[in-house]
Amino acid sequence: MTKSQRAPRRKLPRSFKELTPANHFKPSTFFRELVLKAWLTPRTGEQHRPIFPKLKYGQVAITWIGHASFLIQFTDLNVLIDPNFANWLFLLKRIKRSGMRIRDLPPIDLVLLTHAHFDHFHKPTLRKLPHPKMGIMPRGVGDLAHNLGFSRVIELEWWESFSQAKSDWKVTFTPSEHWGARTIADRHRGYGGFVLEHQGRKIYHAGDSAYFSGFKEIGKRMTPEIALLPIGAYHPETFRAVHMGPDEAVKAFFDLNAKQFVPMHFGTFRLSFEEMDEPLRWLRELAAQNKISHRLQALSEGVPVVF
Repeated sequence: MTKSQRAPRRKLPRSFKELTPANHFKPSTFFRELVLKAWLTPRTGEQHRPIFPKLKYGQVAITWIGHASFLIQFTDLNVLIDPNFANWLFLLKRIKRSGMRIRDLPPIDLVLLTHAHFDHFHKPTLRKLPHPKMGIMPRGVGDLAHNLGFSRVIELEWWESFSQAKSDWKVTFTPSEHWGARTIADRHRGYGGFVLEHQGRKIYHAGDSAYFSGFKEIGKRMTPEIALLPIGAYHPETFRAVHMGPDEAVKAFFDLNAKQFVPMHFGTFRLSFEEMDEPLRWLRELAAQNKISHRLQALSEGVPVVF
């Protein structure tokens, strides 16, 4: 191999700002706003022992665990998306407890992981899940799933699908506007969202994403019925390079042509500078202005809701 054929050497970041694609962190501001303020904030929220409903064919129960973590249940399928039960992510304190405990989960058939960031791909949580289980994740993330107890790991590119015909479910991996690196150097990892189809229902989980034109394409191709959309971590404005605020999430909801809007990615970890209760308050105002309040389903952590 000649010198010109070798892979380019990865460049080390010149400053702390370069650890994120939006280049928005100064060490002092990061520590004050995201670490110190969280340390001084009492942890809230209650963990429930959920009373899971008895479902009929075609019904789906959705339980928000907190942050971007959901349990989705059908009569014959239990799916976890981005499960995270941690009270701490390194220095970042969880401000609101997970809505339930891992030990109260039902047997899990399928785990969907949208990308490799620590708040979405949480290894300690995954290790504690009951076995066996199948994991579906973006291309380039599967190596992180070794020794986590998965009986099978499936990696997908954008718009690729995986299905099990005899079980009648299908998962399609969809684009997003984010990034997938778990550490400074591993820029090869994929990222995105998922559309889960089963028993005539379509549930879309956007993962992490800024607003982008891809929501219209997802709406045209998939037309999801229920959209789980992130609404937090948008202030200051530079954060919107990789996240949405409630205003953009409403635009995304209309682009998707979905029927129900379930907000997520707010009120759990302090990941940005807006107040913890601001995203949902603002979203409710926007929903009223856009006459979609009846289509907004703001879930309480740990409480299953049947759709």
